[in-house]
Parts: sequence; C-alpha cells; structure tokens
Amino acid sequence: MIEQGRMSVLSEEGDYLLVDKPLDWTSFDVVAKIRGAYKRHGAKRKVGHCGTLDPKATGLLILATGRKTKTISSLEILDKAYEGVIKLGAKTASHDTEGEEYDLRDASHLGEEAIRQAAASMLGERMQQPPMHSAVWHNGQRLYELARKGQEVKERKARRIEIHQFDITGVSLPYVHFFIKVSKGAYIRVIAHELGELLGVGGYLAELKRVAIGQYQLSDAASVGEIVDEIGRVAISAIEE
Repeated sequence: MIEQGRMSVLSEEGDYLLVDKPLDWTSFDVVAKIRGAYKRHGAKRKVGHCGTLDPKATGLLILATGRKTKTISSLEILDKAYEGVIKLGAKTASHDTEGEEYDLRDASHLGEEAIRQAAASMLGERMQQPPMHSAVWHNGQRLYELARKGQEVKERKARRIEIHQFDITGVSLPYVHFFIKVSKGAYIRVIAHELGELLGVGGYLAELKRVAIGQYQLSDAASVGEIVDEIGRVAISAIEE
C-alpha cells in the first residue's frame, strides 16, 4: 500500500502521481483507470501523463492531475533511465516483442567485451529516426496505425537525441542486460536494433523497465491499484470530515 503522506492524490493544486505501469497496458489505459477512480468518487480531475511508455514496457509513468497538467511540458524535457534486455541474433519489425522474429542468426561467437565496446561507441549525440511502430503523427495518423496496415513511411523525420550512459550489466547470449540513460525523445527499441546491427547479428528489445525520469524514481512509485485505492480512501475521508 501507499504509505500515508507519501503520495498526495486530492490536493487543490493537483498532484504528480508516480505510477509503476504494468506490462501490456498503454499509457492511456493508466490515465483512463485513474481518471475513472476520481469520477467514481465525485472528484473532478483532469489527468494527463508525461513520457509515453510502450505497452511492452513497464516502470515509471508520471501522471499529472488538476492544475499540475499545465506543467507536464516541464517533465517531458527530463532525461530518462531504463533497465532492460536485448535479444541478439534476431529482428522484429517493431524492434520489440510485439513483432514476429525474422532474420535469425547465430550470436554465440560474440564476446562480452565486443558487446560492451559496441554499446560504448553509441554514447553521445546522434540522429534517430522514430520507428514505424510509434505514436508519432504523420498526416493525421499515428505511425503505428499505418504500420498495422502494412504501410511504411520512409520519410520519417529524424530527431537529435543523446545517449548519456549505456552500460552492459550482464551477458547470457543471446540475451544482453543493460542500463541506459537518454535524453528526451529517445526510442530504446531503436537503440536495441542499432546495437544488433553494429554487432552484425541483429537484435531487438526483449524487456524494458523505466526506472527514472529526472529526479523522479521508480522506487517511489505505486501500482495502479494502490493509487485507485488511495483516491477512494482520501475521498471517503474528506466526505466524513
């Protein structure tokens, strides 16, 4: 349960809610669940989120409520940190587990040092093209909507991103465990794909967990269920008072 006083959910000025997003939920699913909890208890609250997490990713998602929704842009510019697993020796169209594997190759010859050197070579600023399976808009449609129709937009505008830290924390081929810290707008799925290309065997993101957004930490987050329960508890206490 949320420790009393650790996370405010009904302040007059609005709140930042630190949520541990579950696997296979979209960021909007989380927003809808929390917004519904407020509505059920008669509390009118705007709810928005900062920094979309893909359905196959878990971890820290920051929601803003009430007047705090006007400050979301100040959170979106913050660096983000992740822990995850890359599978080498295969690719997917989505660069994560949403797609089917193809182009299977043997990765058993790769040494741990070669993998670490490849990751280290990716540090710094670089141009990154958003993947087709992303929420970027193109002519009034999300790229992932077009991708699911089998369409590809080749002229996707690349963005400047920066990889501040990319540590290989464990190797058990074909799986590579990592910690990464990146700037706003970086797609970790694309970085996983690019690492696989650098190593000549392909790769995709098998697991991803966001552990920090700026100074906000996953260790301070609560589950969706805990926050829903807290909204109910605080709302009932306010009525009783």
